[in-house]
Amino acid sequence: MVHNRAVSTTFPKTRKRGYNVEQVEDFLEEARRAYSADLSDTVVVSAESIRTIAFAMQKGGYSTTHVDAALERLEDAFATRERERSRQREGDDAWYGQARASAQEILNRLARPRGHRFDRAPFLVDGYDRRQVDALADRIAAYLQTGASLSVDDVRTAAFPPRKGGYREAQVDLLLDAVTTVMLAVR
Repeated sequence: MVHNRAVSTTFPKTRKRGYNVEQVEDFLEEARRAYSADLSDTVVVSAESIRTIAFAMQKGGYSTTHVDAALERLEDAFATRERERSRQREGDDAWYGQARASAQEILNRLARPRGHRFDRAPFLVDGYDRRQVDALADRIAAYLQTGASLSVDDVRTAAFPPRKGGYREAQVDLLLDAVTTVMLAVR
């Protein structure tokens, strides 16, 4: 990790709680190295790791809105690069075959009856509101089956109110990550 860095102005800072400045700067530096690495180099940063990165919060940290928007753009750039590298190594047919297989796994999950697509949280524990998750699941299925309108941002920014006995959050989040991966793969 880089320590004692000069004051950074990469993103606006907030007077309230924002992302830890040093952690964001360290991650961005690691991402820069990974993006410029040779094809043969092992890289730690990927589109998936960008999507799942979490930073500690601190008073006076970076604006979460600005950092999140930059991370989405960075994820898009890494996904495009990963797609092109994979297509060069394996060919278009293999790349799209893998994306189709992933899409089919998602569709298999979403073919379950509404209200039963994911495990439910215990009765007295909050989970995601099943109706709202199912509504987005229907949109995802339509997108994968017919090309209906749905953007990556619709999936990335999906938020569901908590409900006792709702869907288990971890399962829904994993599916949304898989959908994002497929959508970025076929752009």
